[in-house]
Parts: sequence; C-alpha cells; structure tokens
Amino acid sequence: MATGGTDGAESADSPDGAGGADRTDGADHGGAAHGTHGTGGPRPDGRSRPNRHGDGSGTDAGTGAGTEVGSGARSGSPGTGSPGARTAPEDAAAGRATAGPGSPGAGPGTGVPASAAATLLRDTLRSKGYLRLLALSALLGVPISLACFLFVSLQHLLQHAVWEDLPHAVGYATPPWWWPLPSLLLAGLILAPIVTRAPGSGGHVPVHGLGGAPLGPTELPGVVLAALATLPLGVVLGPEAPLMALGSGLALLSLRAARRPPDPETALVVGTAGSTAAISTILGGPLVAVVMIVEAAGLAGPRLVVLLLPCLLASGVGALVFTGFGEWTGLSVGALALPTVPPDATPDAADFLWGLPLCVVIALCVATAHHLGYLSAAWTARHTGVRTVLAAAAVGVCVTAYALLTGRSPEEAALSGQATLGRLAAEPHAWPVAALIALVVCKGVAWGICLGAMRGGPIFPAVLLGAALGVAAAGLPGLGATPGLALGIVTATAVVTRLPVTSAVLTVLLLGPDAGHQMPLIAVCAVVGFVTAELTDRAPSAAPPRTSPKTPPKTPPTA
Repeated sequence: MATGGTDGAESADSPDGAGGADRTDGADHGGAAHGTHGTGGPRPDGRSRPNRHGDGSGTDAGTGAGTEVGSGARSGSPGTGSPGARTAPEDAAAGRATAGPGSPGAGPGTGVPASAAATLLRDTLRSKGYLRLLALSALLGVPISLACFLFVSLQHLLQHAVWEDLPHAVGYATPPWWWPLPSLLLAGLILAPIVTRAPGSGGHVPVHGLGGAPLGPTELPGVVLAALATLPLGVVLGPEAPLMALGSGLALLSLRAARRPPDPETALVVGTAGSTAAISTILGGPLVAVVMIVEAAGLAGPRLVVLLLPCLLASGVGALVFTGFGEWTGLSVGALALPTVPPDATPDAADFLWGLPLCVVIALCVATAHHLGYLSAAWTARHTGVRTVLAAAAVGVCVTAYALLTGRSPEEAALSGQATLGRLAAEPHAWPVAALIALVVCKGVAWGICLGAMRGGPIFPAVLLGAALGVAAAGLPGLGATPGLALGIVTATAVVTRLPVTSAVLTVLLLGPDAGHQMPLIAVCAVVGFVTAELTDRAPSAAPPRTSPKTPPKTPPTA
C-alpha cells in the first residue's frame, strides 16, 4: 500500500496490537473523499481520465471515501497523484502480509502465499478496533438514513408543489408549456450565489462524477440548500450526488466526537460507509450500493473485505430504517423503481440482432449529451454567477421546446426523470415514437447543460434517456418493449457510470421478475455500452483537481 507520511515510515505500534495505519500526506479525519470518480484513472495513452461517474462509485461517484469508481483506484496508478505502491519485499520488511498470486483477491506480483492473506484478514476481523468500526457503521446507518429520508421527502413535497399544486392553484390541470421558463430561471438565480459564495460551491460539478473533491461538514449546508432549492424547480439532474455528500459528511462529522483524532484510514472507511448507506436508500437497497463499491474500488482480498463489511452493515441498517419510515409516514421516498413493467418475453435471436446495434446507438447518444456537460462546465467556469443563470434559462427553453413540439406536459422533460420512467415502463405503447425522440433530444440537451452548470446527480436522467430510446425502437420486427426497455436502461447506465456490473445489477432489480429472461441481453449490452463509451470518449485530457485516491487499510482501522 502506498504511504505518504511525513517520514514515509509506518508506526510500529497501534491500538490492539495491530500495525500502524498507513499515513497519507495532509489527510485528517475530514479528508476522506466523499465520492468516487466514475472513470477517473489512467488512459492507455497516459493521460488522466476525467471522472464522469454517474455512479456511482469508485469514482467521485459518491461513495464518500475517495475510492475511484471503475478506474485506477489502486495506489500508485499513473495519473492519480497517489504515491507509488510499495513492493512485496518492502511489505515483508515492514512486517506486513500481502496476498499472493492465486489467492483470493491477491494482487499480481505480490509473491506471498494465500495463507498470509487469510491470516491478515482473520487478525483484522478479530481486532477490537475493527469491531468498534463495525459497531460505529451500524449506528451511523440510522441517523444517515433518517437524514436522507427527510431530504428526499422534502424534495418530493417541493417538487409536487411546483409542478402540481401551484398549476392547479392558478387554473391549469397540468403545467402549461411556458411553466419551465420562470421555474428554471428562478433555479439559476438561487444557485448562482451558492456556487460563487457558499463553502464547497454547493457540491461537485456533476459531469465530473458523483463526488469530486472531499466535502467536509462545513460544506454540507450549501450542498443541501443547492439541491433542495433547485432540483424541485425542474433541474434535469437526480438527487444521488447530494445524498452521497450528505451521508459521507454526516459520517465524518461523527468522528469529531472521538477522544483522539482518527487516523486517515478510519476516516476513509467511515466516509465510504456513510455515503454507501445514503445511496442505498434510493437505489433499491444495499445490494446495488455495495456492488458499486466493489466494482469501483478495484480491490480484492482482505483490503476489499475490510472496506466492504462496514459499507454493507451501514447500508443494510440504513435501508431498513429508510423503508420503515416511508411505510410509517406514507411519504414518498423517491427511490428509483418501476412499479409496473411490460410483460415478460422470452429472448430470441432478434433481440440480439437488433439489440446490439441499438446499444451502440444509445451509447453514442448518451455519451454525446454527456460531452455537452464538459462544454457547459468550461463555459460557466468564467463569469460563473451570470452564466449559471443563463444556463438554467437555456434548460428552461429546452423543456419548453419539448412541450411545444409534443403537446405533452413539460414535466416529462424536466426534473430527474424518475416519475416519467415509471410511466414509460407502465405504458410503453402509449408513447408515440415522435414524442420519445423529442424527449431524448430536448431532455438530452437540457441534461448536458445541467451536468456542467447546475448541481445534482447525473445517473437518473441518463436512465430515462436510454429507456426512451429502447422503447422507441421496440417496434422493430422481433424486438418488443421488454427487451428494448432492458437494453436501454443498462446501456445508458453503463455509459454514465462506467460500471457495467453495477449497471446490470441495477437493471435486473428495476425489472424485477421480468429480468430473468432478459439477463443474457442485459449482460451483453452492459459490456457493449461500456466499451462503446470508452472507445468514443471525447473527454478533456486534463481532469479538474481532485484528491489522490486511497486504498483501504491493510491493518485494522480504529474507531
């Protein structure tokens, strides 16, 4: 594991008889990154890849702990800014056991037997410090889930007021075509001073991933205010990034009560557990969130287990409390879900003959809209206040154009797309192909602008764009609505998160019982979408400044 301490040496002593935790330059308990970069890490040509997660995790996707989603999260990766990884002899000299070739999760070239890795894991799990960390993770799941429940419930109440109650109050059954113009202009006017003056600038820029630079507790008010004040007004982004920031920020805040400052590795794991608990509340439970962590971290063996157990525990407890409060209060919890899906269909050759080329088309469309986010971010980097307002107004024009072109409610092209996705899945044949194409174009441009200029999460709108394109092509001979919906969701998610396994798991959970027959198509399309996005990547060569990724500890963290 790379070390970056002031003297580069590890402490010989640590609580509970464990080896000292590796130190990281400039790290304190508030320095654990609250997200993971969806695609951070080195390119084959040596350039640093900008982060664009959608996801997700392991990137600044928002796991809250600085592991890099789907990228070179391992220490010492080129272009990550992390110190070089220590060699096996150096580990041996320091008294460390590392997994060897052929062992579960062994790193290549470590040259240490699998038994050493197993012994290290057992010692870690038995240590008092790690047991205290697990207890803390379980306890953190409760307040974090309650905070997320209040956040999501309030967001949905405000959204309902803006897009349903207020139009009814002024005599409209549905929002008129011009409704997004003043609504999104107001969103820009609210966001501009937050971005330019508030600590943390209201959160990360969504096009760079779900997390960005670490945000401590002092930045949380700006993140929460930016999300709650602008997302309900029609900003075409989701709540996943603010929720991840909320989870990791609250988790790191809890460490301030410790009698002595925790080591950086403890802060890393606790921050990751907090953001994982937060994202699990809206992604249908702990499974997707934990798979996201596994895929994002790029780790294996004992270090993965050390990171994974607190995340699984915190997200499981958090999801239980979150769901329970939703049932008890009757309030909307805002989770990404499809209450009704098209009838199940047995896959055949036509699904793949049409599906694979369609995956490439969907991936290109979503990647093009995502690239617009980089242009928007570069444009709003100067004269940020004024241009943020102008960008919000441009989003309002896109949403209004959809309403004028189709005669449908502008709400379908605004917001995160969760409600529209549910209606599309429930009645796919009720949507004209022309309306679906207009939705993809207008919402895609609006999403691209929001990715670079507004604040929120990038995943939910992308899922709707992919689903709309898949359903629009469902009329092709031999395809059908169910395969079209499945391949659209998984391809778009894989493009925006760059996490194909997480994308496949999320799609299976969304489709429910209908996913059984679609799993072969889902698996293949996840790979096709990911590879297409990587091969056609046009992201800028230089990523914005961000913290170095850190790997989970090899020694037991202390709580």
